[in-house]
Amino acid sequence: MTAMSKELRHPTRDEIELSAVLEALSEPTRREIVAQLLEQGESPCQAFDAKGPKSNVSYHLARLREAGVTRARVDGPYRMISVRVADLAARFPGLLESIMAASRVKTPA
Repeated sequence: MTAMSKELRHPTRDEIELSAVLEALSEPTRREIVAQLLEQGESPCQAFDAKGPKSNVSYHLARLREAGVTRARVDGPYRMISVRVADLAARFPGLLESIMAASRVKTPA
């Protein structure tokens, strides 16, 4: 088994904790990743190369997955990333929408 085909741990819907979601989405780069996924849909890890060095992007993607915000699935040589919209909405109704809407608000200079 190669490292790329290693099964990743995702919390079940009931294991997703509010504090973990809030912590994961408190970081601007992770919110940008989630915004991109919500806009474009499921995407390979390479779609986030512009967000910084590969090691940083991998770190951010892992934090999002471990918090239950995203799901990663292996598709051939790619890891496809998606937002767990239904799980988050069932667990914390309106939370994801509120956080993403608040992150788009520009504060006056």
